[in-house]
Amino acid sequence: MAIESVILPEKAKKPKWLRVKLPVGKKYTELRTLVDKYKLNTICTSGSCPNMGECWGEGTATFMILGNTCTRSCGFCGVKTGRPDTVEWDEPEKVARSIKLMSIKHAVITSVDRDDLKDGGSIIWAETVDAIRRANQKTTLETLIPDFQGNTKQLDRVIEVHPEVVSHNMETVRRLTREVRIQAKYDRSLGVLKYLKENGMRTKTGLMLGLGEKEEEVIQTMKDLRAVNCDIITIGQYLQPTKKHLPVKEFITPDQFKKYETLGLEMGFMYVESGALVRSSYKAHKHAV
Repeated sequence: MAIESVILPEKAKKPKWLRVKLPVGKKYTELRTLVDKYKLNTICTSGSCPNMGECWGEGTATFMILGNTCTRSCGFCGVKTGRPDTVEWDEPEKVARSIKLMSIKHAVITSVDRDDLKDGGSIIWAETVDAIRRANQKTTLETLIPDFQGNTKQLDRVIEVHPEVVSHNMETVRRLTREVRIQAKYDRSLGVLKYLKENGMRTKTGLMLGLGEKEEEVIQTMKDLRAVNCDIITIGQYLQPTKKHLPVKEFITPDQFKKYETLGLEMGFMYVESGALVRSSYKAHKHAV
C-alpha cells in the first residue's frame, strides 16, 4: 500500500495544511512575558513548536533537562551533538520553579541523550520529578525519556517516581531506524516501552512521517507497539531542521493522518493524536487522565 502523500519536487513549498497561525491569546501573552523575563528554558520556545499557543492556552508546556548538547547524532534532530556540559545539580529546582511561575497544569519533561554519564542522567530525571511534585502538587507530569541504552536500573529510577505518563519515541519504522536514529535500536525502544508497561506505567510513543516509510510499515510499527501494550501514540509530519539533516521525502495528507488515527483506535490505543502538526507533547494534558 502506498501512503497518500504529496511527493516533493525540488524546492517544494509546504502544503497549505502545514501553515501555522501565530500564537495569540491572553494566556499565551502572559506566559511569553514570564518566559522572557525569567529566561525560562522551554522546548516550546527554543524548538519553535507550531502548537505553542494552543498548548500554553491549555496550561501545558515542555521543558528540557540535562543541557542542550546530545551525545547522539540522529539524522532528524536539530539539537547539537558533541560533548555535553557538566550536570547542573540544581536544575531540578530550577525546572520546578519555572513550572510554578508559569502556573503549568501539565508539564512534559524531556532531555538530550547523556550516554556520557554512568547513570545516563536518570538520577537528575528522578530528582526533577520529585522537585516538581514538591513545588507543584496539582501539576501532572509526562516524562519523555531517552532509551537509557535499555538499562533497567536507570528505567527503574523513573518508574519509582511514577509520573502520570512515561513516553519514549520510536520516531520511525524498523527499516529506517538505523538511518534516522543512528545510535538507537528499534527492538531496544520496544523493549523499553514493554518494561515500563510491565512495571505499571502509562506508556506513550511518537512517530514522524515523511521520511520515506510505506503505509504497511507504519501499520506494522503500530501493531508492534500494541504488542507491548503501548497506550498512547502521536503521529506527525517530519520537517527538516537544517540542510544538514535528512530531507523530507513527502508531505503526508490530512486524510492519511486521519486513516492512521482510525486504525490506531481500532487497534486499541487509548489515545491517538495524528496530524501534520502533531508533536510529542500535543494534547499531552489529556493523556494523563
